[in-house]
Amino acid sequence: MTDKPQATGKPAAVRTLNGRPAPGKPAPINASPLRPRGVAGKVMGRNRPAALPMPATREVYALSKPNVLDRWNEVGAGVRAVARGDNVITMFGDIGHDWWSDTEITAKTVTAQLRAIGERDVEVHINSGGGDMFEGIAIFNVLREHPYNVTVKVMGMAASAASVIAMAGDTIEIGAASFFMIHNCWVGAQGNRHDMIEVAAFLEPFDRAMADTYAARTGSTVDNVVKWMDAETWMSGSVALERGFAQSLLSADQVTVDEKAKAKDLAINDLRAMELTLVAAGHTRTDARARINKIKGTPGAAHDTVDTPGAADKDLVLPLAGLLEAFR
Repeated sequence: MTDKPQATGKPAAVRTLNGRPAPGKPAPINASPLRPRGVAGKVMGRNRPAALPMPATREVYALSKPNVLDRWNEVGAGVRAVARGDNVITMFGDIGHDWWSDTEITAKTVTAQLRAIGERDVEVHINSGGGDMFEGIAIFNVLREHPYNVTVKVMGMAASAASVIAMAGDTIEIGAASFFMIHNCWVGAQGNRHDMIEVAAFLEPFDRAMADTYAARTGSTVDNVVKWMDAETWMSGSVALERGFAQSLLSADQVTVDEKAKAKDLAINDLRAMELTLVAAGHTRTDARARINKIKGTPGAAHDTVDTPGAADKDLVLPLAGLLEAFR
């Protein structure tokens, strides 16, 4: 196995095996965590799909597509669980570090939450349009190692990276009006045709590993899953149930729409969408955020009673909306 040296403008240090990219080595299908002392019965992790590979470096960022954020605005904004317990991990928002809300849904935070929950079954509540695909893969790997039952409940949407996380559940439940979305790993990249070929080679093992995981979890063939991923497939609750992405429907009384949370979700999501649109136009994420801040002000500058960055700046709503529409 060799490390491929980095060239200017190209992904850094992709590990290769016999000339093929190997960003990480998946665990064998029968791999499982060691049985903790004192645990009686089955260790749940044994029945979950194998671990997914992680990149040797993280200089290529895998993100949600702007159109996914638009769909999340329609069906996911403000959707929350009616009840919560002390063994529940919530994933409401972007996967990874969300710069605009200063929140994190990362492997590090999930590991800390699992440690706090301890030797108990866990529920994971998801309402997310995705985010950092590689962080989603890392969270999947963390959850699949939990030695107790993991129940995933899709409250509004589990798209892109969030759909990968959902596959770590021993049981997956979804609302009738909720959605799964699966697609190939989506990134922003710049360069010439040789750079693009290298980026494609870098991404191929991750798409292949995700297809294998979806197939193993759902019972579908890999060929079918690849077709769904290529087509960026959205599945309602009933379709997700039919195709094996979920095992049961959530009852309506388990899900509600929090209007305050909805207003916050929509405001922050517009900023995320604008950032992604600028990145797609060739800006770095740092530059995109700086340009947006010149218009809206610094995140957190709003009055203390408003927890959405910039939400108190009512005079900026129309300019921001116009700028976003212009870039689209």
